[in-house]
Amino acid sequence: MWKCTDKAATFVSEPTLRAFLLRAKKAVKLKGTVNLLLTGSTAMRSLNRQFRAKDVPTDVLSFPSPSLPPNQPARAAGDIAISVEIAAHNATKLGHSTAEEVKILALHGILHLAGFDHERDNGEMARKEARLRRTLGLPVALIERDKIQREKIQRTQSKRTRGPGRKSLKPRAHTP
Repeated sequence: MWKCTDKAATFVSEPTLRAFLLRAKKAVKLKGTVNLLLTGSTAMRSLNRQFRAKDVPTDVLSFPSPSLPPNQPARAAGDIAISVEIAAHNATKLGHSTAEEVKILALHGILHLAGFDHERDNGEMARKEARLRRTLGLPVALIERDKIQREKIQRTQSKRTRGPGRKSLKPRAHTP
């Protein structure tokens, strides 16, 4: 199912996104339907506040369906909500299209629906997302991007603590 509450989401056709979701579900081996909501930051803030007690907008949220008894076929894998506003902002910042960013966020959400949790899995989800991103032809994955951003911040903070004109105290290899 597809639902779009944001007019800015006209960047990708429903059939294109539906086809991507099917490919991503198959790659993750996720059974059942995935409902996708494309909306704005205000709605995402409300959902994040309601379900995670965080009063800030976020780019993607996943809502897995309750588990069914083992002998019953999965009907719904769960729901994914994506902020088109945040996706468009991130896409511009990272130099790719909003459509690609929405696909990156959808893949991230599908991995969560499949039971992966990057906050607790020692990098398992990040490795899986990176492999799937390459397989599905997407730019840098969400978790990789966060890691790159954290490393940039750490380097910037490290330069500030050394002060201007000071050299790093870290040993460097000498090349003759």
